[in-house]
Amino acid sequence: MMQARTIFYPPLQNPNLKPLSCYFSTFLNKPQPPPPLTLPRFHISHFPCKNRLNCFIRNCIAPAQDPSYFSSEITEQNGGVENIISSNSMFNQEHEEVEEDEKRLENQSLWSQMNEIIRFTGPATGLWISGPLMSLIDTAVIGQRSSIELAALGPGTVLCDYMSYIFMFLSVATSNMVATSLAKEDNNEAQHQISVLLFVGLAGGFFMLFFTKFFGSWALTAFTGHHNAHIVPAANTYIQIRGLAWPAVLVGWVAQSASLGMKDSWGPLKALAVASAVNGIGDIVLCSLLGYGIAGAAWTTMVSQVVAAFMMIDSLNKKGYNAFAISVPSSDDLLTIFGIAAPVFVMMMAKVAFYALIIYFATNMGTHTVAAHQVMIQTYSMCTVWGEPLSQAAQSFMPELLYGINKNLPKARMLLKSLVTIGASLGLLLGIVGTSVPWLFPNIFTPDQKVVQEMHKVLAPYYIALAVTPATHSLEGTLLAGRDLKFASLSMSGCFFLGAIVLLLVSTGGYGLPGCWYALVGFQWARFVLALQRLLSPHGMLYSEDFNEYKQQKLKAA
Repeated sequence: MMQARTIFYPPLQNPNLKPLSCYFSTFLNKPQPPPPLTLPRFHISHFPCKNRLNCFIRNCIAPAQDPSYFSSEITEQNGGVENIISSNSMFNQEHEEVEEDEKRLENQSLWSQMNEIIRFTGPATGLWISGPLMSLIDTAVIGQRSSIELAALGPGTVLCDYMSYIFMFLSVATSNMVATSLAKEDNNEAQHQISVLLFVGLAGGFFMLFFTKFFGSWALTAFTGHHNAHIVPAANTYIQIRGLAWPAVLVGWVAQSASLGMKDSWGPLKALAVASAVNGIGDIVLCSLLGYGIAGAAWTTMVSQVVAAFMMIDSLNKKGYNAFAISVPSSDDLLTIFGIAAPVFVMMMAKVAFYALIIYFATNMGTHTVAAHQVMIQTYSMCTVWGEPLSQAAQSFMPELLYGINKNLPKARMLLKSLVTIGASLGLLLGIVGTSVPWLFPNIFTPDQKVVQEMHKVLAPYYIALAVTPATHSLEGTLLAGRDLKFASLSMSGCFFLGAIVLLLVSTGGYGLPGCWYALVGFQWARFVLALQRLLSPHGMLYSEDFNEYKQQKLKAA
């Protein structure tokens, strides 16, 4: 009310006294309109009715002025108020329509983003399926021949497949560094990084080749223990043959990850499709028809891995990069690689060590138990790799939204939402399908009913652990893409140590193989919760500009 009085000149105590504007109007014999309304300073509630306006103005009427003049002025002013009110209503309505359009566009953008992820992860899924599929084929073929050879595949795959995950830092570093370089539109830097990482992969491959040759038998004996010494010869035959492919495997990983960092998943898929076909045909011919057993399975897997590596290199060359240009890394290159590789190495070591511990405790439970665990862990690995493309998608698409020229944190959050949505749906589907196969069709893997009984004991924890895995991969891939490596490595290490304690307790407590699998459930869900909490933090990479600026400064310094 006080604001209205300063504008409309409220009535005085003596109605015969008039404001100076009225005398000026009489003196000049010219009607003087009242002061204009300054409406932008008021809300509609300040003008409740016309009578109040008339009451303010009539006290200022001079003898030479006609009330009808002020009535018309008041009508015009009130009309202006109504026009402004109408304009405000129209503005609010338009604003609501704009918000609805933005929501529709956001939903459209979300769906288009999910379609883009599916188009990328669809072919990329074949890349991660290939390795476990080869081992699963070996498991199915060998399981029809001998339970001892089937049990020998357990420690054999640890030294061949699980040990390869130690070098997963090469894959992560390659895709991360190449994707970041391409986000900055620096192709020369991408070529240099590929050349350096190819050298690191080749050196690591020859190291593992010599380690398997001279220390493989010792490692198997230490892993299986004296109670299972009868499976060591078969397992040693398996790892010695597959160990010949180590250089090709790691070089192929670098070439494959470089293509994925370029958002190309079709080229690597073609290579691994051919490799899987070679492995499947070789297993049928060498193992089933010619009866070479576990040695035949090892030869076919080794040859298929070499074929895949050469096709990966050829696919990378067709993109305009030289995959045969191998460069010795400088000290700066090694420092950059180490900054990414060291935390990733800790992550992978913790994960591999935990799975190896499960196999270790299962091995000490008897031949039938370890054979059952071999079947279940191979089918589990076959299912979990379906979530790996979500991690790769995060590492391929996130860097350009976090650090690139087209930096956009809201879109990065939308990308994470898409990844987690796809991961949750995929996890439920994989849990149902993955559990149904060993439950309904166990004879695919072994005719031994004692092994089948042990398999059926772990179906419940098998499903619970598998359902959350794809979503976990998408979250951890986002952490790697944002190079929040310290937290990722520390959280994985913490999960490993707690999981190892639980494994020790359940194994000594007599809970058998189901106890080991429930420990795996805790391990997987702890990873999911920690990664989700980190990414949803207001100080995390998806919400804080300061966090990303700090990471960009570290990238420039590197």
